[in-house]
Amino acid sequence: MKDKPVDYVDLGFAKVDLDRERRNGFPEVIYGEGKTPGQIALIAAEIIKKSGKLLVSRADPAAFAAVRAICPKARYHEIARSITVELKPSKKAPGMIAILCAGTSDLPIAEEAAVTAEIMGNRVEKFYDVGVAGLSRLLSNLPRIRKARVIIVVAGMDGALPSVTAGLVDKPIIAVPTSIGYGTAFKGVAALLTMLNSCGSGVTVVNIDNGFGAAYAASQINRLTK
Repeated sequence: MKDKPVDYVDLGFAKVDLDRERRNGFPEVIYGEGKTPGQIALIAAEIIKKSGKLLVSRADPAAFAAVRAICPKARYHEIARSITVELKPSKKAPGMIAILCAGTSDLPIAEEAAVTAEIMGNRVEKFYDVGVAGLSRLLSNLPRIRKARVIIVVAGMDGALPSVTAGLVDKPIIAVPTSIGYGTAFKGVAALLTMLNSCGSGVTVVNIDNGFGAAYAASQINRLTK
């Protein structure tokens, strides 16, 4: 069966892809940085009208105010810097996504991943501040972590948590390096290189601070399982 022609609305400054949910399982996600609140609200209005769902990543309170003006049910997730709308609940995936966060400074990226995974219809369990500097914190949570079907591991500094986790579980791991760390962390490059060179099997790495991308991939994996 051939794909239908691309369905989009031309707003002049943006062409809103209204066919994304059919092709990819979730509506077009708005990346908020670099857009004005008015632009975000106009794009959001088209997406909400089509699907009843919305995710805006990297959004500030001004953008939220603009979206809420056109949709009072919009929610702002301050730590994640995300806006969500869910006028109709998503069909829930059967499995659970575990999100591990090495330290409190990594929370914005971990929360971005959590908000993204939840709006996409996944059950999420969070395990925060379980970095390798205090390994007992990770080990004490292993029974619950092992119940996940896919695990997102967020870490800055030395970026060691994904490798350690990979040696303790039999599930796919999506590693997210963050820009947290002192000078030679090079704004996340050190953690990124550590994760790319991980000796742990089953570790896949996304870009620095890309909690959204990790959650999107985790959601796709979770929905493959029955």
